[in-house]
Amino acid sequence: MPDEKLHVSRKSLKIPAQVTCLASGQTDQLLVGSDDGSVRVYDLAAMKVMKAIRGLAPVSSVVWKPQTESHPGHLFVATGRQVLTFSVHTDKMILTSCDAHAELVIGSDDNDLVNELTINAKGNQLAYCLDSGIVGVIDLSNNKVVRMKQSHDTVCGSVRFIPDRPGELVSGGYDSTLLHFGSLQASVLSRDNLGTITPSSGMSMSPPFVVSLSISSTGIIAAGTADGRVYVGTSGEKSHEAGAGRQKRRRKWEGLRSEGRIIVEVAQGPVTGLTFTSPREFLTCTLLGSVTSHEICGSATTDNLSVKPKWSYSAEDIFKVNAIVTLGNLVIIGGFQEDGGGIIEVWRKTSVNAADGSTETK
Repeated sequence: MPDEKLHVSRKSLKIPAQVTCLASGQTDQLLVGSDDGSVRVYDLAAMKVMKAIRGLAPVSSVVWKPQTESHPGHLFVATGRQVLTFSVHTDKMILTSCDAHAELVIGSDDNDLVNELTINAKGNQLAYCLDSGIVGVIDLSNNKVVRMKQSHDTVCGSVRFIPDRPGELVSGGYDSTLLHFGSLQASVLSRDNLGTITPSSGMSMSPPFVVSLSISSTGIIAAGTADGRVYVGTSGEKSHEAGAGRQKRRRKWEGLRSEGRIIVEVAQGPVTGLTFTSPREFLTCTLLGSVTSHEICGSATTDNLSVKPKWSYSAEDIFKVNAIVTLGNLVIIGGFQEDGGGIIEVWRKTSVNAADGSTETK
C-alpha cells in the first residue's frame, strides 16, 4: 500500500432495516433507501432525519433532481417494478405512495424489478435498468418511457449517463457485458465483454458480473466485478487541445475500446461500490467493507496505463456493504449488521503529513 496516510473520523447511524442505496440530496443532505420500503432524508450537519417516505416495496435506488429557477427539486425512487416521483418541499414529515406526484410502472411483471436509476446532466432524462436485463430512459418532460432495442442477457444492475453526452449511457450486467447506448436511436453504439478477458491469476472463483459502475467527469469508465476486479476504460477520456485551456470533445465516445482499457484485481470478493472522486481517482468498496482509493496513471497511447492504490480503510460496524457515496470530504457507506439491522458509516477524511504530523481536511 502506498505511503499516503489518512486519518478518518467516523460516525455510525443505525436504522431498522438494511441500507440498499445511498445518494446525495440537496446541500448537506443524504438520501438513504432501505429494503423495508423506506427512504430517509438526513441532514448531515445534525445527523438527523429531516423527512421520510414509508410503506413502499423494497427501495433499490434513489436519485435527486436539483431545483432550478423554473422547477422545484424532485426525488425519484425505484421501488419494486415502479419509479415514483416525490417533492420533499412539503410540511409533511412522513410521506407515502399517496404523496407521489407521478407513478410509472417500468418492469413487465412483479419479478422484473428496477435496479438502478441515474439522471443526466441536463436533468431531462432518467435512465433505469431492470432484472430482465432491459435498459431504458424516461423523458422527464412528459414521463414517456423508452426501452433500448437491445438488452443484457440477464440482470442489469448498473447504469450511468456519460458526462457532456446527455443522450448517451452505459450499463453493466450480470452477463459480464458493458453496453454503450444512444438514447435518441435507442440502440447499442459499442460494447465490451469482460467474460472473454482472462484474470491475471489465471482463474477466478466467480464470474466477472458487473456489480458497480461509475464514469468520471472527463469520460473515463470504471466498473467493479463480482470476482474482485476493476475494469478501467480510458479511450473516452476528453483531451486538451494544444495551447488551449478548454476540453476537446470527440465526435464519438470510445470508452469501451480494448486499446484503452486495463483490468486489475483489487479484492478477493465483489466490488459492490465504485465512485469517482476526481477525473483520475476513484474509490472502490468491497462487500465486506474495505474501501480503497485508486489513481489512474499513464495512458494507453504510451503503453504505461496503470491503476495505483493510494490508501485503504475498512468499515468497523458494517457486516456487509451495499452502497457507497461521497459528499465533499465525506465518504459514506451503507449496508447491514450481522443481526440484519441497517447501518450507515460516515467518514470524514483528513490527510496526515508524514513530515510534521500535521493534518489537512480532504
